[in-house]
Amino acid sequence: MPIYFLDDDSLTFPPVTHTHNGLLAVGGDLSPGRLLAAYQKGIFPWYSDGEPILWWSPDVRMVLFPENFHLSRSLRRFCRATPFSFRMDTAFRQTISYCAGAERSGENGTWIHPEMIEAYCTLHEMGFAHSVECYRNGSLVGGLYGINLGSAFFGESMFSLEKNASKFALAVLSAQCRLWGFKFIDCQMYTPHLASLGAVEMTKAKFLKILKEALKEKNRKGKWIADEQIILQEILNP
Repeated sequence: MPIYFLDDDSLTFPPVTHTHNGLLAVGGDLSPGRLLAAYQKGIFPWYSDGEPILWWSPDVRMVLFPENFHLSRSLRRFCRATPFSFRMDTAFRQTISYCAGAERSGENGTWIHPEMIEAYCTLHEMGFAHSVECYRNGSLVGGLYGINLGSAFFGESMFSLEKNASKFALAVLSAQCRLWGFKFIDCQMYTPHLASLGAVEMTKAKFLKILKEALKEKNRKGKWIADEQIILQEILNP
């Protein structure tokens, strides 16, 4: 399959079936309109600083269904013993900046460079991008961020400054997504860590099918406010 070069004056993407090892297109920009158009088609940007913008639609997708999030007994005990608290959408820029600086096994540098940070902060200001933040003693120690369209949440990245803080944030997101009736959390690519938390792989065709259904529902746009007591009860005392 050829690699497509995007026209700067058009938000149109080539068919997502026309990928080469998951890579669909090169170029364009990170404008809100282009980013939202990409996510609606199951496409996301992922590239290193200094490279042209690369747009991906993997042939195999990693997805977490909120009801299938796996909270192990040991993690539940840890959360009970550790005074974590959480918030949503109160420290988005700080969360994405910590994600940019997080060390990841097998990776050098980060794909969340300043241009990406500004683009997603703009989407946050527009009410499409959201953060789940984990705190301990008033300090931000973990979290994640992503995009909401319809009843889908497209997870982008997470970080942890203390043990299990990002897992706690994902547990919170999964519980809130269940309460809101979200269909799935997109995790993009396989990692053993995500698999241990209940995420599963599926074909692109199946992913696009569930995405189409999720996009029929209304966006939960604007600042998110969590159902805090219900979520903590579910995580700590099922």
